[in-house]
Amino acid sequence: QSFLNDFFAIFGVDRKRVATFEKSVKTDDKGAKRIDLFWQGVLLVEMKSTGKDLDKAYRQGVGYFKGLKDSELPRYVMVCDLNHFRLYDLDDGKDYDFTLDELTDNLHLFDFMTGNEVEDITELDLNQKAAELLGQLHDDLAESGYPGHDLQIFMVRILFCLFAEDTGVFNRHQFTKYLIKFTDESGMDTEMHLQKLFQIFDKDIDTRNKNLADELADFPYVNGALFKEKIEMPSFTEEMRDVLIECCLFNWKDISPAIFGSLFQSIMDKEARRNLGAHYTSEQNILKLIEPLFLDDLKAEFKAIEKLKQVNKRAQKFIELMRKIQNLTFLDPACGCGNFLIIAYRELRKLELLILQAQQKDAGQMHIGIEIEPQIKLNNFYGIEIDEWPARIAEVAMWLTQHQMNVEFAKAFGNEPDLLPLIQHANIHHANALEVDWGEVVEKHELNYIIGNPPFIGKAFRTTEQTSSMELIFSDINGFRNLDFVTSWFLKSAQFTQNTNIETALVATNSISMGEQVSILWRPLLEIGIRINFAHRTFSWHNDAKGKAAVHCVIIGFSHQDRDKKYLFDYATLKAEPTKIKVDNINPYLIDTSSIVVTNRTKPISSVPKMVFGNMPNDGGNLLLSPEQRLELLQNNPELGKWIKPVLGAREFLNNGERYCLWLVDASTRELRELMNIAEINNRIQNVKGFRLSSNRLATQSLAETPWLFGEIRHPENSYILVPRVSSERREYVPMGFFDKNTITTDRNQMIPNAGLYEFSILNSQMHMDWMRVVTGRLKSDFNYSAKLVYNNFPWPEVVDKQKIEKLAQAILDARDEEFERDDKTSLADLYDPDFMPSKLRKAHRTLDLAVDKLYSKDGFKTPLDRVKHLFELYQQMTSA
Repeated sequence: QSFLNDFFAIFGVDRKRVATFEKSVKTDDKGAKRIDLFWQGVLLVEMKSTGKDLDKAYRQGVGYFKGLKDSELPRYVMVCDLNHFRLYDLDDGKDYDFTLDELTDNLHLFDFMTGNEVEDITELDLNQKAAELLGQLHDDLAESGYPGHDLQIFMVRILFCLFAEDTGVFNRHQFTKYLIKFTDESGMDTEMHLQKLFQIFDKDIDTRNKNLADELADFPYVNGALFKEKIEMPSFTEEMRDVLIECCLFNWKDISPAIFGSLFQSIMDKEARRNLGAHYTSEQNILKLIEPLFLDDLKAEFKAIEKLKQVNKRAQKFIELMRKIQNLTFLDPACGCGNFLIIAYRELRKLELLILQAQQKDAGQMHIGIEIEPQIKLNNFYGIEIDEWPARIAEVAMWLTQHQMNVEFAKAFGNEPDLLPLIQHANIHHANALEVDWGEVVEKHELNYIIGNPPFIGKAFRTTEQTSSMELIFSDINGFRNLDFVTSWFLKSAQFTQNTNIETALVATNSISMGEQVSILWRPLLEIGIRINFAHRTFSWHNDAKGKAAVHCVIIGFSHQDRDKKYLFDYATLKAEPTKIKVDNINPYLIDTSSIVVTNRTKPISSVPKMVFGNMPNDGGNLLLSPEQRLELLQNNPELGKWIKPVLGAREFLNNGERYCLWLVDASTRELRELMNIAEINNRIQNVKGFRLSSNRLATQSLAETPWLFGEIRHPENSYILVPRVSSERREYVPMGFFDKNTITTDRNQMIPNAGLYEFSILNSQMHMDWMRVVTGRLKSDFNYSAKLVYNNFPWPEVVDKQKIEKLAQAILDARDEEFERDDKTSLADLYDPDFMPSKLRKAHRTLDLAVDKLYSKDGFKTPLDRVKHLFELYQQMTSA
């Protein structure tokens, strides 16, 4: 009863006024039972001794309901054994489980005790609220004319103070109380008091003025150069002071370290602030990189040591493991706000804690041990960041993370190491990582790991300055302008780590492991001795927030040494959890096979018909006709019918689009002269001529000599298979179709003249699709089918009897035709939408897939990875021969 009385007192509620102990209820004929605590209509509590079964306690508590009137039934049931709490919300169907140590973090669940609605606050809600508060302060200061650099320094200092007073670095609400007591409500003197406070933070306690007010003298010495620089201070209004006070009243201790950087950075950007969740790197994604790089091995080593039976041997091994982790040094050469460094540091501190706790268990049985104090130093973490603001944030965020881990240390060992004065610090360099010598940031012989998430910028979106930076790295490599910006960090890391044991793991867009980028980037990397030791194949870079960025990424871990154990992390779908696969080798396409680079090839390596581009109009749109324009032309000139043909780009082919073109390839000189007498035709052809003459390309200018023809003509005399060059990544299959010579296709498609059902069957198989997904490039996130990379390098099977496979291909075409007949507005895009693909069409494809698989292997294949591995092995055999 005393426990529950004190529990109610936490919320300022007098238990005697609202709840009764030992309320008697009759639930059956065997006599009355007693409820430990009952608050009518609100709460029922069942208490147990420590360690008792709380599930049984909950069933017992709910069992009392039989003896209560409907009007008395509580919404909440709490069971507790003095160390563990469980709270059940019977209206919302939610339950919460936490320990006595965690009670302070769960007080909001008991808001009902003071008559308020319970808010199940999520981490995102907290982060969003924090961003809004800080953003408002930043905007008010910026709009007052406060200069940029000083504003950034000022905001970083305020952020430090806000976290410091809510996490125990300062006394509870010390900063808030100082502002409320000493600054005038008008805001007029806020600047002066903050300036004085910042000076105090930069003065050792022994050198401070003896006449300082107690409230100032009680603040600790911060150091760390955080408050050293002299800046112009902002002038405050009453409203601005109120916003600052509101920021102070927010509880900052619940903000995750992984959000520090992006939270702070969002202060500067209103758009990022509104959509905070889309702009930060989740802990889950960071762990995907650091776990296989170093953390999994360290944890495995710890568990192996734990199992040793000899106490002194176990102690010695723990000392060796601690010595190893305390000397690990990290560099993030595109660190932003420091998220990767933060999580790497935090995870090492967690492991450190486990080692110290394990040693404590053996303390009375051994002769040697590790001193019980934090061993992991901030000084071992290095970063390079081109923008000053995130660089400064990274420094502060690392300090705050250090403090959070010191708090965890205190929970385990009873004393918290002092954060202040700040002596250690992460070494964050404000510089352009592609132009600075990394050896000037950290000595090679001191460095163990390079980690990070360099900027994802495609070749079309690079600035002139970024391209100039790339030139410094890729000076001897042809074609580098076709690479994504992120590749610069791969090559520079590889160059920097030559003749060392340094291991690197970087995040990149998946485009660096497919298409033409592979040969440009990975050929030189392989030549200087780079080996891929682990990799996450394509997955969706996501977090748990709304508006998350949809980016398809890979993580690649590499070095100049082969690891004994290599792992691929494969994803069945972009958002699935990965499957970890032990492999012998990982090639640049992130496939378990030899390190091959597929290059552009002008002819197929197999004996199959050639694939060519469609016909390129190069006409400024003047040879193309909409249905309405065609109809108007024919109404006035019926004889034009023979010269107007349907034309298909990829969009028309996939979406039932209707378009036509003037196709004058077979027109004689006399017929051309007659056609030019038609004003509309004459205008169009003259426009084509003018369009081509205005080009800067000599080749295009020469095409002005035949303005009545498409710029490039490759149209076959017979039927052909049409393959759209761009197709949605969502589709399981790239839709393809048969056409005769009367349908013109543009260069947005590929054509295979004289191809038949056999070629159609192989191209429409998962075997070919899996090859295409790995080897082809991308247009944004869509597949960009390349004849030179995909088709010409594809290893076709050896088939004696093609008829069976052709029948299966025909079944696909028949299933399509049934849908077209059912609804003539149905398009191929409709049929191949993975969410709505007709069952008969899907079954026809699946049957074909299995049959084609067996053309390559009598046992078939279990996964796309297995298929592509087999194809690469065939490719190597065929090309080496």
